[in-house]
Amino acid sequence: MKKTALSAELFGKESVFTETGKNFLAAIVESSEDAIITKDLEGVVTSWNEGAHNIFGYKAEEMVGQSIRRLIPEELQYEEDAILAKLRAGERIRHFETTRVRKNGERFPISVTISPVKDDSGAIIGASKIARDISERRRAEENRSRLAAIVDSADDAIISKNLSGIVTSWNKGAVRLFGYQEEEMIGQPILRLIPEELQYEEGEILEKLRAGEKIEHYETTRVSKNGDLLQVSITISPIRNDAGEVIGVSKIARDISERKKMESLLVQAEKLAATGRMAAAIAHEINNPLASVLNLIFLARQSSASREEIQEYLGTAESELERVSHIARQTLGYYRDNASPCEVHLHDLVQNVLSVYRPRLHAHNIVLDTTFNDLRKIKVRPGEIIQVLSNIISNAMDAMRLGGCMSITVASTRKVDRDGIQVTVRDTGGGIPREHLDKVFEPFFTTKGNLGTGIGLWVANQLVQRHHGQISISSSTEPGASGTTVTIYLPFGSFEGTTAKPDGAQRDS
Repeated sequence: MKKTALSAELFGKESVFTETGKNFLAAIVESSEDAIITKDLEGVVTSWNEGAHNIFGYKAEEMVGQSIRRLIPEELQYEEDAILAKLRAGERIRHFETTRVRKNGERFPISVTISPVKDDSGAIIGASKIARDISERRRAEENRSRLAAIVDSADDAIISKNLSGIVTSWNKGAVRLFGYQEEEMIGQPILRLIPEELQYEEGEILEKLRAGEKIEHYETTRVSKNGDLLQVSITISPIRNDAGEVIGVSKIARDISERKKMESLLVQAEKLAATGRMAAAIAHEINNPLASVLNLIFLARQSSASREEIQEYLGTAESELERVSHIARQTLGYYRDNASPCEVHLHDLVQNVLSVYRPRLHAHNIVLDTTFNDLRKIKVRPGEIIQVLSNIISNAMDAMRLGGCMSITVASTRKVDRDGIQVTVRDTGGGIPREHLDKVFEPFFTTKGNLGTGIGLWVANQLVQRHHGQISISSSTEPGASGTTVTIYLPFGSFEGTTAKPDGAQRDS
């Protein structure tokens, strides 16, 4: 059949069209990306456009005069009988989705619209078919369904909202976490989940998202339907349209309340452990001067002692008691300062810790070298920093049980455009193996066997982060050059309204 005849068959009676109109319609048919096919009432193909060639793989000369059933899977051949029956009755079939077969044997989904073709007298003489390959659409639908299933079955709360903070989707994880059903939250402001004192966060979050930024693992507090405060970690990402414009927000929220409780318990446990270690060291330090005092009193009681000897004994006893008093004052300061930030010279805290551990340093034949160059005071929680220093110095001594050298440097420094103080503790112990360096800040990991709790460095890292600082460890096990260096950086202004985020812990080999 000629293209002009095909055009008339598809678009109306032949007499309606001029030759130019027929050619124009034929050009439309041939340039269409859809398959446009005609067949007679026996299902024999009478025309085949280039779109049909592209979709099915057959050229026109391979299909014209052949049965349309060549394109239909064997188990679906009954469809052609039903289609022809409807066409003979003058019915039109719109957007019928089914499966067809390409020349190479590949099955694929297709959407077809089939219309009867009539002659000048109105008698039905055949059918025209417009077929569209919907493989990509089906794949997209399947992907959307798969993603929707993943989102719906996720344990985490997955929520979307528009740029006004209005909730647009709410999965089952969000129902479990916050207690609100989907119909209770969609269309409602996300502020319903945010405590009143933290509602400023939403403005800051939306501002960043409008700028295309992503917010990862942001830990904060939210409110459930029953009023419980929940500790959550949230990751928030912008949603973009096809033009790349930010049109909304997706949020993944995870309940970390139990983790936070455990962390708090571990911190308290380590504080008790640190206090126990300090108490043991203090008891050892106090025991010696008290023993001396008892001996001096015994000597002073001897009837043979002269007045001058008694005065000398009492003077020495007084000196020893002053030493005990000094240690007691240090311990009292450690207790009182634990909760209150105040300005101190960091080297004073180092000296306080060293005064307790000095006998142990001597007992282990550890040579101590200190360099202090921090003229400016820094605002910290002294008790917490003493706990950190105590842990680091104690670890260094444990690494040098057969003796060695420990150097401690305190100096002003500048990191990430912020001024601060850096404490560096170096030892000449055996070092930490490279494969363990990435784990030293993890809870319950220890290289000391039964001698370690495995939470000392983890707590130290938590306390340093609480001061918006950074703790890092580098180490070497190379013979003749072994040892470990711990660096603690504390910025100025940690408790003066700064919004800086903690940089965390670092390990280097």
